Amino acid sequence: MQNLANALSWTNLHFLLQGFWVTIEVSVISIILSFIFGLILGVLRYTRVDETTTVISRVVGVIVDILRNLPLLLIIFFSYFGLPVMGIRVDAFQASVIAMVVFESAMIAEVVRSGINSVDPGQMEGARSNGMTYVQAMVHVVMPQALTRMIPALLSQFVSLIKDTSLATIIVLPELLYHAEIIYNQNTNYMIPMYLTVAVMYFIICFVLSTFANYLSKRIKY
Repeated sequence: MQNLANALSWTNLHFLLQGFWVTIEVSVISIILSFIFGLILGVLRYTRVDETTTVISRVVGVIVDILRNLPLLLIIFFSYFGLPVMGIRVDAFQASVIAMVVFESAMIAEVVRSGINSVDPGQMEGARSNGMTYVQAMVHVVMPQALTRMIPALLSQFVSLIKDTSLATIIVLPELLYHAEIIYNQNTNYMIPMYLTVAVMYFIICFVLSTFANYLSKRIKY
């Protein structure tokens, strides 16, 4: 109990909260950017109006499939060590965000494509027959219905993203898990209390989002 009390001193908790804040920053930025890029990629992958859009759709499909089947840790390594070789200087925070956005954009693109596919094709046909262009029909008719169906899956994906930020500790991102490691490296007796505390912090934020996703999945009428 004494070790637990010492491990959870205000100084250590404050240090953990600093790391937790970095985790939140990376997560929020990555969620916003990956949603934007994932939405664009998902629409491009779905759209096959003419020969040009068909080619674009296939190219995007190949890129998305490649990224979805790569380990996130490998993408993090490439962002941190590979980009500087290409002349792009990034720090651990920027490399983490880039890796998360690249990986999650591919995952969200598939969610978006599936969401659009779930909408009755008659919705698009009806909108086009009423004089709407393809873009207008997609924006005003198809996407609102698709996004409604995507919400639970998107929130679940965002929960996974938050947990995946812990992988960035490998490139010395000063996030929650990295700060916990610094604390218990000073005293190995603090290892279990630190891991438990970190687990509780991750659980709280992920449980809230998961509960919200479950609530939406029950409330949304398809």
